[in-house]
Amino acid sequence: MKKKFLMILGLGVMLNYSCQKNLLYPVSETSVTNDDKLLQFSTAARIQAQVMGLYRNLRDGSFMGGRFQVYQEIKADNWLNLTNNGVTNLSTWNQSVTSTTSEVQNLWNQAYFTINNCNLLIDGLAKSSSVITPAISANYVAEAKFIRALCYYDLLQLYARPYYDGNGSKPGVPLRLVGNSVAGNYELARSTVAEVYAQIVKDLNAAEAGLPLTYADAATNTTRVHRNTAIALKTRVYLTMQQYANVITEANKIVGATTFTASAGSAPAGGVNNALQTDVTNVFKAPYTTTESVFSLPFLTTETPGTQNQLGFYFYNNGSALNAEYYLNPSGVVADAKWKATDKRRTFIQASTNAARLGFMFLAKYQQPSPYTDWVPVIRYAEVLLNLAEAKARVNGVDAQAIALLNAIRGRSDASTVFTAGSFANGAALVDAIWQERNIELLGEGFKNTDLVRLGLTIPAKAGGAPAIPASDPRYIWPIPNNELLYNKLATPN
Repeated sequence: MKKKFLMILGLGVMLNYSCQKNLLYPVSETSVTNDDKLLQFSTAARIQAQVMGLYRNLRDGSFMGGRFQVYQEIKADNWLNLTNNGVTNLSTWNQSVTSTTSEVQNLWNQAYFTINNCNLLIDGLAKSSSVITPAISANYVAEAKFIRALCYYDLLQLYARPYYDGNGSKPGVPLRLVGNSVAGNYELARSTVAEVYAQIVKDLNAAEAGLPLTYADAATNTTRVHRNTAIALKTRVYLTMQQYANVITEANKIVGATTFTASAGSAPAGGVNNALQTDVTNVFKAPYTTTESVFSLPFLTTETPGTQNQLGFYFYNNGSALNAEYYLNPSGVVADAKWKATDKRRTFIQASTNAARLGFMFLAKYQQPSPYTDWVPVIRYAEVLLNLAEAKARVNGVDAQAIALLNAIRGRSDASTVFTAGSFANGAALVDAIWQERNIELLGEGFKNTDLVRLGLTIPAKAGGAPAIPASDPRYIWPIPNNELLYNKLATPN
Protein backbone atom coordinates (compact mmCIF):
# COMPACT_ATOMS: atom_id res chain seq x y z
CA MET A 1 0.00 0.00 0.00
CA LYS A 2 2.82 2.35 0.95
CA LYS A 3 4.64 1.53 -2.30
CA LYS A 4 1.46 2.22 -4.30
CA PHE A 5 1.03 5.57 -2.51
CA LEU A 6 4.59 6.60 -3.34
CA MET A 7 4.07 5.73 -7.00
CA ILE A 8 0.90 7.82 -7.14
CA LEU A 9 2.68 10.69 -5.37
CA GLY A 10 5.57 10.51 -7.81
CA LEU A 11 3.21 10.56 -10.77
CA GLY A 12 1.46 13.59 -9.30
CA VAL A 13 4.76 15.40 -8.88
CA MET A 14 5.71 14.62 -12.47
CA LEU A 15 2.37 15.86 -13.76
CA ASN A 16 2.59 18.97 -11.64
CA TYR A 17 6.13 19.59 -12.88
CA SER A 18 4.96 19.12 -16.45
CA CYS A 19 2.15 21.63 -15.92
CA GLN A 20 4.52 24.13 -14.34
CA LYS A 21 7.02 23.61 -17.14
CA ASN A 22 4.31 24.41 -19.68
CA LEU A 23 3.70 27.65 -17.84
CA LEU A 24 7.39 28.49 -17.83
CA TYR A 25 7.91 27.50 -21.47
CA PRO A 26 4.59 28.00 -23.26
CA VAL A 27 4.31 26.93 -26.89
CA SER A 28 4.20 29.98 -29.11
CA GLU A 29 1.00 30.47 -31.04
CA THR A 30 2.71 32.38 -33.85
CA SER A 31 6.42 31.51 -34.07
CA VAL A 32 7.45 28.91 -36.62
CA THR A 33 10.57 26.93 -37.45
CA ASN A 34 11.64 24.81 -40.37
CA ASP A 35 11.94 21.74 -38.14
CA ASP A 36 8.27 20.80 -38.01
CA LYS A 37 6.30 21.39 -41.19
CA LEU A 38 2.97 20.44 -39.61
CA LEU A 39 3.52 22.78 -36.67
CA GLN A 40 4.08 25.74 -38.98
CA PHE A 41 0.57 25.41 -40.37
CA SER A 42 -1.19 24.15 -37.23
CA THR A 43 -2.89 27.43 -36.26
CA ALA A 44 -4.33 30.41 -38.09
CA ALA A 45 -2.02 32.73 -36.16
CA ARG A 46 1.09 30.85 -37.25
CA ILE A 47 0.01 30.90 -40.86
CA GLN A 48 -0.70 34.62 -40.74
CA ALA A 49 2.71 35.21 -39.14
CA GLN A 50 4.32 33.54 -42.15
CA VAL A 51 2.38 35.78 -44.53
CA MET A 52 3.50 38.90 -42.71
CA GLY A 53 7.02 37.49 -42.70
CA LEU A 54 7.02 37.61 -46.50
CA TYR A 55 6.57 41.38 -46.38
CA ARG A 56 9.36 41.57 -43.79
CA ASN A 57 11.65 39.61 -46.12
CA LEU A 58 10.76 41.92 -48.99
CA ARG A 59 11.49 45.11 -47.05
CA ASP A 60 14.87 43.93 -45.84
CA GLY A 61 17.36 46.78 -46.28
CA SER A 62 19.53 44.71 -48.60
CA PHE A 63 16.58 44.31 -50.96
CA MET A 64 13.50 46.50 -51.45
CA GLY A 65 13.84 48.27 -48.13
CA GLY A 66 16.42 50.51 -49.78
CA ARG A 67 19.28 48.91 -51.67
CA PHE A 68 17.39 47.79 -54.78
CA GLN A 69 16.13 51.32 -55.40
CA VAL A 70 19.58 52.78 -54.72
CA TYR A 71 21.22 50.44 -57.23
CA GLN A 72 18.64 51.31 -59.88
CA GLU A 73 19.22 55.02 -59.30
CA ILE A 74 23.01 55.27 -59.03
CA LYS A 75 23.72 52.82 -61.85
CA ALA A 76 22.13 55.43 -64.13
CA ASP A 77 23.04 59.09 -64.64
CA ASN A 78 21.18 61.27 -62.12
CA TRP A 79 23.62 60.83 -59.23
CA LEU A 80 27.26 61.57 -58.47
CA ASN A 81 29.25 59.79 -55.80
CA LEU A 82 30.26 61.84 -52.79
CA THR A 83 32.24 59.60 -50.43
CA ASN A 84 34.11 57.01 -52.52
CA ASN A 85 32.93 54.46 -49.97
CA GLY A 86 33.06 50.93 -51.34
CA VAL A 87 30.56 49.76 -48.73
CA THR A 88 27.89 52.12 -50.07
CA ASN A 89 27.84 50.83 -53.63
CA LEU A 90 30.73 52.66 -55.26
CA SER A 91 31.26 49.69 -57.59
CA THR A 92 27.64 49.89 -58.78
CA TRP A 93 27.96 53.61 -59.42
CA ASN A 94 31.21 53.36 -61.39
CA GLN A 95 30.15 50.18 -63.24
CA SER A 96 32.92 47.97 -61.83
CA VAL A 97 31.01 45.24 -59.99
CA THR A 98 32.16 41.63 -60.23
CA SER A 99 30.52 38.35 -59.31
CA THR A 100 31.97 38.66 -55.79
CA THR A 101 30.96 42.28 -55.12
CA SER A 102 28.84 42.41 -51.97
CA GLU A 103 25.83 44.17 -53.51
CA VAL A 104 25.71 41.65 -56.36
CA GLN A 105 25.65 38.72 -53.92
CA ASN A 106 23.54 40.24 -51.13
CA LEU A 107 20.57 41.30 -53.25
CA TRP A 108 20.47 37.94 -55.03
CA ASN A 109 20.55 36.09 -51.69
CA GLN A 110 17.75 38.15 -50.14
CA ALA A 111 15.56 37.95 -53.23
CA TYR A 112 15.82 34.15 -53.36
CA PHE A 113 15.37 33.90 -49.59
CA THR A 114 12.09 35.76 -50.02
CA ILE A 115 11.10 33.63 -53.02
CA ASN A 116 11.78 30.45 -51.08
CA ASN A 117 9.59 31.58 -48.20
CA CYS A 118 6.83 32.38 -50.69
CA ASN A 119 7.19 28.86 -52.09
CA LEU A 120 7.12 27.27 -48.63
CA LEU A 121 3.91 29.13 -47.78
CA ILE A 122 2.22 28.18 -51.05
CA ASP A 123 3.25 24.53 -50.64
CA GLY A 124 2.18 24.41 -46.99
CA LEU A 125 -1.22 25.98 -47.57
CA ALA A 126 -1.98 23.37 -50.20
CA LYS A 127 -1.75 20.77 -47.40
CA SER A 128 -3.50 22.72 -44.62
CA SER A 129 -7.01 23.17 -45.90
CA SER A 130 -8.72 22.61 -42.55
CA VAL A 131 -6.87 25.26 -40.51
CA ILE A 132 -8.16 28.40 -42.21
CA THR A 133 -11.08 29.06 -44.55
CA PRO A 134 -10.61 28.54 -48.29
CA ALA A 135 -11.13 32.27 -48.86
CA ILE A 136 -8.38 33.28 -46.44
CA SER A 137 -6.07 30.61 -47.84
CA ALA A 138 -6.64 31.90 -51.38
CA ASN A 139 -5.89 35.44 -50.16
CA TYR A 140 -2.61 34.34 -48.58
CA VAL A 141 -1.52 32.35 -51.64
CA ALA A 142 -2.27 35.37 -53.83
CA GLU A 143 -0.11 37.59 -51.59
CA ALA A 144 2.74 35.09 -51.80
CA LYS A 145 2.46 34.89 -55.60
CA PHE A 146 2.49 38.68 -55.90
CA ILE A 147 5.64 38.96 -53.77
CA ARG A 148 7.29 36.11 -55.68
CA ALA A 149 6.50 37.85 -58.97
CA LEU A 150 7.93 41.14 -57.73
CA CYS A 151 11.13 39.39 -56.62
CA TYR A 152 11.62 37.74 -59.98
CA TYR A 153 10.92 40.99 -61.80
CA ASP A 154 13.57 42.78 -59.73
CA LEU A 155 16.12 40.04 -60.34
CA LEU A 156 15.62 40.29 -64.10
CA GLN A 157 16.25 44.05 -64.06
CA LEU A 158 19.78 43.59 -62.76
CA TYR A 159 20.99 40.09 -63.70
CA ALA A 160 19.49 39.42 -67.14
CA ARG A 161 19.44 40.94 -70.59
CA PRO A 162 16.36 43.07 -71.37
CA TYR A 163 13.37 41.34 -72.93
CA TYR A 164 13.71 43.13 -76.28
CA ASP A 165 17.12 41.49 -76.78
CA GLY A 166 16.16 38.28 -78.54
CA ASN A 167 12.50 38.54 -77.51
CA GLY A 168 13.27 37.00 -74.13
CA SER A 169 15.47 34.20 -75.45
CA LYS A 170 18.58 35.15 -73.44
CA PRO A 171 19.39 33.47 -70.10
CA GLY A 172 17.32 34.76 -67.20
CA VAL A 173 17.58 33.47 -63.64
CA PRO A 174 16.84 30.09 -62.02
CA LEU A 175 13.07 29.78 -61.71
CA ARG A 176 12.48 28.19 -58.31
CA LEU A 177 8.83 27.40 -57.65
CA VAL A 178 9.07 24.74 -54.93
CA GLY A 179 10.09 25.54 -51.37
CA ASN A 180 13.32 24.16 -49.90
CA SER A 181 13.40 23.73 -46.12
CA VAL A 182 16.32 21.34 -45.58
CA ALA A 183 19.78 20.91 -47.04
CA GLY A 184 19.86 19.14 -50.36
CA ASN A 185 20.93 19.25 -53.97
CA TYR A 186 18.99 22.12 -55.46
CA GLU A 187 20.99 22.73 -58.62
CA LEU A 188 18.84 24.41 -61.26
CA ALA A 189 19.66 25.85 -64.67
CA ARG A 190 18.71 29.40 -65.59
CA SER A 191 15.37 29.74 -67.34
CA THR A 192 15.14 32.11 -70.28
CA VAL A 193 14.09 35.70 -69.74
CA ALA A 194 10.80 34.93 -71.51
CA GLU A 195 10.12 31.93 -69.25
CA VAL A 196 10.68 33.99 -66.11
CA TYR A 197 8.45 36.80 -67.38
CA ALA A 198 5.76 34.23 -68.26
CA GLN A 199 5.82 33.00 -64.65
CA ILE A 200 5.69 36.58 -63.36
CA VAL A 201 2.58 37.27 -65.43
CA LYS A 202 1.04 33.96 -64.39
CA ASP A 203 1.61 34.77 -60.72
CA LEU A 204 0.20 38.28 -61.10
CA ASN A 205 -2.89 37.02 -62.92
CA ALA A 206 -3.45 34.55 -60.09
CA ALA A 207 -2.85 37.31 -57.55
CA GLU A 208 -5.38 39.58 -59.24
CA ALA A 209 -7.99 36.83 -58.98
CA GLY A 210 -7.20 35.87 -55.39
CA LEU A 211 -6.45 39.16 -53.65
CA PRO A 212 -9.11 41.14 -51.82
CA LEU A 213 -10.54 44.23 -53.50
CA THR A 214 -9.75 46.30 -50.44
CA TYR A 215 -8.88 46.14 -46.74
CA ALA A 216 -10.52 47.87 -43.80
CA ASP A 217 -8.14 50.81 -43.47
CA ALA A 218 -5.77 53.00 -45.48
CA ALA A 219 -2.62 51.69 -43.78
CA THR A 220 -3.37 48.09 -44.76
CA ASN A 221 -4.36 49.14 -48.28
CA THR A 222 -0.90 50.68 -48.58
CA THR A 223 1.22 47.99 -46.93
CA ARG A 224 -0.52 44.78 -48.05
CA VAL A 225 -1.25 43.99 -51.66
CA HIS A 226 -4.78 44.05 -53.06
CA ARG A 227 -6.28 43.58 -56.52
CA ASN A 228 -5.24 47.00 -57.80
CA THR A 229 -1.66 46.33 -56.69
CA ALA A 230 -1.41 43.25 -58.90
CA ILE A 231 -2.86 45.11 -61.88
CA ALA A 232 -0.55 48.07 -61.33
CA LEU A 233 2.52 45.84 -61.27
CA LYS A 234 1.40 44.18 -64.48
CA THR A 235 1.47 47.56 -66.22
CA ARG A 236 5.12 47.88 -65.15
CA VAL A 237 5.97 44.36 -66.26
CA TYR A 238 4.39 44.71 -69.69
CA LEU A 239 6.01 48.12 -70.22
CA THR A 240 9.41 46.56 -69.49
CA MET A 241 8.63 43.83 -72.02
CA GLN A 242 7.57 46.47 -74.58
CA GLN A 243 4.15 44.81 -74.84
CA TYR A 244 2.31 48.11 -74.98
CA ALA A 245 -1.14 46.79 -75.90
CA ASN A 246 -1.09 44.70 -72.73
CA VAL A 247 -0.09 47.76 -70.70
CA ILE A 248 -3.19 49.53 -71.99
CA THR A 249 -5.46 46.56 -71.28
CA GLU A 250 -4.28 46.27 -67.68
CA ALA A 251 -4.18 49.99 -66.95
CA ASN A 252 -7.73 50.44 -68.23
CA LYS A 253 -8.91 48.21 -65.36
CA ILE A 254 -7.87 50.80 -62.78
CA VAL A 255 -7.66 54.09 -64.70
CA GLY A 256 -10.86 55.89 -65.61
CA ALA A 257 -11.03 57.08 -69.22
CA THR A 258 -11.26 60.77 -68.31
CA THR A 259 -11.05 61.11 -64.53
CA PHE A 260 -7.82 59.08 -64.22
CA THR A 261 -8.81 57.51 -60.90
CA ALA A 262 -9.26 53.87 -60.01
CA SER A 263 -12.75 54.41 -58.65
CA ALA A 264 -13.99 55.34 -62.12
CA GLY A 265 -12.04 52.65 -63.91
CA SER A 266 -12.29 49.65 -61.61
CA ALA A 267 -14.13 46.53 -62.66
CA PRO A 268 -15.50 44.92 -60.60
CA ALA A 269 -16.46 47.82 -58.38
CA GLY A 270 -15.42 48.03 -54.77
CA GLY A 271 -11.65 48.22 -55.14
CA VAL A 272 -9.30 50.73 -53.58
CA ASN A 273 -9.98 54.23 -54.93
CA ASN A 274 -6.42 54.96 -56.01
CA ALA A 275 -5.87 58.47 -57.37
CA LEU A 276 -3.26 61.18 -57.62
CA GLN A 277 -2.79 63.48 -54.64
CA THR A 278 -3.40 67.16 -55.31
CA ASP A 279 -0.05 67.90 -53.66
CA VAL A 280 2.73 65.43 -54.52
CA THR A 281 4.64 66.22 -51.32
CA ASN A 282 1.88 64.55 -49.28
CA VAL A 283 2.94 61.17 -50.65
CA PHE A 284 6.34 61.36 -48.98
CA LYS A 285 5.40 62.26 -45.43
CA ALA A 286 3.44 60.73 -42.58
CA PRO A 287 1.09 58.96 -42.55
CA TYR A 288 2.30 57.72 -45.99
CA THR A 289 -1.12 56.20 -46.70
CA THR A 290 -2.52 58.37 -49.47
CA THR A 291 -4.65 56.97 -52.27
CA GLU A 292 -1.67 57.49 -54.56
CA SER A 293 0.37 55.00 -52.54
CA VAL A 294 -0.62 51.75 -54.20
CA PHE A 295 2.05 49.76 -52.34
CA SER A 296 4.68 50.95 -49.86
CA LEU A 297 7.01 49.27 -47.39
CA PRO A 298 6.59 50.68 -43.86
CA PHE A 299 9.24 51.31 -41.21
CA LEU A 300 9.16 52.18 -37.52
CA THR A 301 11.85 53.31 -35.09
CA THR A 302 11.87 49.72 -33.83
CA GLU A 303 12.11 48.25 -37.33
CA THR A 304 14.35 50.13 -39.75
CA PRO A 305 16.05 49.24 -43.05
CA GLY A 306 19.37 48.86 -41.22
CA THR A 307 22.68 50.64 -41.39
CA GLN A 308 23.68 52.12 -44.77
CA ASN A 309 20.58 50.81 -46.54
CA GLN A 310 18.15 53.69 -46.10
CA LEU A 311 17.06 55.94 -48.96
CA GLY A 312 17.39 59.03 -46.77
CA PHE A 313 20.92 58.03 -45.83
CA TYR A 314 21.93 57.83 -49.49
CA PHE A 315 20.10 60.75 -51.05
CA TYR A 316 19.36 63.44 -48.46
CA ASN A 317 21.78 65.66 -46.57
CA ASN A 318 19.79 65.92 -43.33
CA GLY A 319 20.45 69.32 -41.75
CA SER A 320 24.14 70.02 -41.21
CA ALA A 321 25.10 66.34 -40.95
CA LEU A 322 27.44 64.97 -43.59
CA ASN A 323 25.55 61.74 -44.12
CA ALA A 324 24.47 61.65 -47.78
CA GLU A 325 26.38 59.28 -50.03
CA TYR A 326 25.25 60.65 -53.42
CA TYR A 327 24.20 64.06 -54.68
CA LEU A 328 22.25 65.03 -57.76
CA ASN A 329 24.21 65.26 -60.97
CA PRO A 330 24.00 68.92 -62.13
CA SER A 331 24.05 67.58 -65.69
CA GLY A 332 21.24 65.13 -65.03
CA VAL A 333 17.49 65.60 -64.81
CA VAL A 334 17.81 68.70 -62.63
CA ALA A 335 19.36 70.49 -65.63
CA ASP A 336 16.16 70.16 -67.69
CA ALA A 337 15.22 73.76 -68.53
CA LYS A 338 11.60 72.73 -69.15
CA TRP A 339 11.34 71.59 -65.54
CA LYS A 340 10.35 74.97 -64.17
CA ALA A 341 11.58 76.42 -60.90
CA THR A 342 7.95 76.88 -59.85
CA ASP A 343 7.17 73.17 -60.26
CA LYS A 344 6.24 71.78 -56.81
CA ARG A 345 8.57 68.85 -57.36
CA ARG A 346 11.48 71.29 -57.38
CA THR A 347 10.92 71.63 -53.62
CA PHE A 348 12.35 68.11 -53.35
CA ILE A 349 15.64 69.43 -54.76
CA GLN A 350 17.52 71.08 -51.92
CA ALA A 351 20.98 72.60 -51.91
CA SER A 352 23.22 71.84 -48.95
CA THR A 353 24.08 74.70 -46.61
CA ASN A 354 27.05 72.84 -45.17
CA ALA A 355 30.31 74.59 -46.00
CA ALA A 356 31.92 71.35 -47.18
CA ARG A 357 29.08 70.68 -49.59
CA LEU A 358 27.92 74.17 -50.42
CA GLY A 359 25.68 74.15 -53.48
CA PHE A 360 25.49 70.36 -53.78
CA MET A 361 21.90 69.32 -54.51
CA PHE A 362 20.18 66.51 -52.63
CA LEU A 363 16.76 64.84 -52.85
CA ALA A 364 14.35 65.59 -50.02
CA LYS A 365 11.72 62.95 -50.73
CA TYR A 366 13.07 61.00 -47.75
CA GLN A 367 13.56 63.52 -44.96
CA GLN A 368 13.39 61.50 -41.76
CA PRO A 369 16.71 61.66 -39.88
CA SER A 370 18.32 58.65 -38.24
CA PRO A 371 17.01 55.97 -37.85
CA TYR A 372 15.45 56.80 -41.24
CA THR A 373 11.86 55.62 -40.95
CA ASP A 374 10.55 56.96 -44.26
CA TRP A 375 8.28 54.44 -45.94
CA VAL A 376 9.62 53.13 -49.23
CA PRO A 377 7.24 53.69 -52.17
CA VAL A 378 7.15 50.59 -54.39
CA ILE A 379 4.18 51.42 -56.63
CA ARG A 380 2.56 54.84 -56.96
CA TYR A 381 -0.54 55.60 -58.97
CA ALA A 382 1.46 58.27 -60.79
CA GLU A 383 3.61 55.51 -62.27
CA VAL A 384 0.53 53.65 -63.52
CA LEU A 385 -0.66 56.80 -65.32
CA LEU A 386 2.76 57.32 -66.88
CA ASN A 387 2.92 53.65 -67.93
CA LEU A 388 -0.43 54.04 -69.67
CA ALA A 389 0.57 57.34 -71.28
CA GLU A 390 3.77 55.89 -72.74
CA ALA A 391 2.00 52.78 -74.02
CA LYS A 392 -0.74 54.83 -75.68
CA ALA A 393 1.79 57.11 -77.35
CA ARG A 394 3.87 54.19 -78.61
CA VAL A 395 0.78 52.49 -80.06
CA ASN A 396 -1.16 55.50 -81.37
CA GLY A 397 1.37 58.28 -81.86
CA VAL A 398 0.11 61.72 -80.78
CA ASP A 399 -2.65 60.23 -78.67
CA ALA A 400 -5.17 62.52 -76.92
CA GLN A 401 -5.42 60.41 -73.77
CA ALA A 402 -1.63 60.10 -73.52
CA ILE A 403 -1.37 63.91 -73.62
CA ALA A 404 -4.13 64.23 -71.00
CA LEU A 405 -2.31 61.78 -68.73
CA LEU A 406 0.93 63.70 -69.19
CA ASN A 407 -0.90 66.90 -68.28
CA ALA A 408 -2.37 65.22 -65.19
CA ILE A 409 1.11 64.44 -63.87
CA ARG A 410 2.74 67.72 -64.87
CA GLY A 411 -0.30 69.83 -64.01
CA ARG A 412 -0.64 68.80 -60.38
CA SER A 413 2.85 70.21 -59.73
CA ASP A 414 3.10 72.83 -62.50
CA ALA A 415 -0.24 74.26 -63.58
CA SER A 416 1.47 76.77 -65.89
CA THR A 417 2.56 74.08 -68.35
CA VAL A 418 -0.14 72.55 -70.54
CA PHE A 419 0.64 70.24 -73.44
CA THR A 420 -1.53 70.05 -76.56
CA ALA A 421 -1.36 67.96 -79.71
CA GLY A 422 0.45 70.87 -81.33
CA SER A 423 3.23 70.57 -78.75
CA PHE A 424 4.52 67.43 -80.48
CA ALA A 425 5.75 67.01 -84.02
CA ASN A 426 5.06 63.27 -83.91
CA GLY A 427 4.50 60.33 -81.60
CA ALA A 428 8.21 59.96 -80.87
CA ALA A 429 8.30 63.51 -79.50
CA LEU A 430 5.37 62.73 -77.21
CA VAL A 431 7.08 59.55 -76.01
CA ASP A 432 10.22 61.57 -75.23
CA ALA A 433 8.18 64.04 -73.18
CA ILE A 434 6.47 61.25 -71.22
CA TRP A 435 9.79 59.51 -70.67
CA GLN A 436 11.32 62.70 -69.29
CA GLU A 437 8.27 63.20 -67.08
CA ARG A 438 9.00 59.76 -65.58
CA ASN A 439 12.56 60.92 -64.99
CA ILE A 440 11.27 63.91 -63.02
CA GLU A 441 8.29 62.36 -61.23
CA LEU A 442 9.94 59.10 -60.16
CA LEU A 443 13.37 60.50 -59.29
CA GLY A 444 14.93 58.61 -56.39
CA GLU A 445 12.37 55.80 -56.46
CA GLY A 446 14.38 53.18 -58.35
CA PHE A 447 13.25 53.44 -62.00
CA LYS A 448 15.94 55.15 -64.07
CA ASN A 449 18.23 52.21 -64.78
CA THR A 450 15.35 49.97 -65.83
CA ASP A 451 13.96 52.74 -68.04
CA LEU A 452 17.30 52.92 -69.85
CA VAL A 453 17.86 49.19 -70.10
CA ARG A 454 14.34 48.20 -71.20
CA LEU A 455 14.84 50.41 -74.26
CA GLY A 456 18.45 49.43 -74.93
CA LEU A 457 19.71 52.97 -74.29
CA THR A 458 23.29 53.71 -73.31
CA ILE A 459 23.83 54.30 -69.60
CA PRO A 460 25.50 57.73 -69.71
CA ALA A 461 28.93 58.48 -68.30
CA LYS A 462 29.12 60.39 -65.01
CA ALA A 463 31.73 62.86 -63.85
CA GLY A 464 34.20 61.30 -61.47
CA GLY A 465 35.06 58.07 -63.22
CA ALA A 466 31.89 56.27 -64.31
CA PRO A 467 32.10 55.42 -68.04
CA ALA A 468 29.27 55.27 -70.54
CA ILE A 469 27.90 51.72 -70.86
CA PRO A 470 26.25 50.88 -74.20
CA ALA A 471 23.79 47.99 -74.44
CA SER A 472 26.47 45.77 -75.99
CA ASP A 473 28.81 46.15 -73.01
CA PRO A 474 28.90 43.15 -70.60
CA ARG A 475 28.64 45.67 -67.74
CA TYR A 476 25.15 46.63 -68.92
CA ILE A 477 23.82 44.02 -66.50
CA TRP A 478 25.24 42.54 -63.32
CA PRO A 479 27.11 39.21 -63.30
CA ILE A 480 25.52 36.15 -61.75
CA PRO A 481 26.88 36.00 -58.17
CA ASN A 482 29.88 33.81 -57.50
CA ASN A 483 28.14 31.94 -54.68
CA GLU A 484 25.35 30.87 -57.05
CA LEU A 485 27.88 29.62 -59.59
CA LEU A 486 29.85 27.86 -56.86
CA TYR A 487 26.94 25.91 -55.36
CA ASN A 488 24.67 25.62 -58.39
CA LYS A 489 26.73 23.91 -61.06
CA LEU A 490 23.87 24.12 -63.56
CA ALA A 491 23.89 27.91 -63.45
CA THR A 492 25.94 29.74 -66.07
CA PRO A 493 27.67 33.14 -65.81
CA ASN A 494 26.59 36.19 -67.79
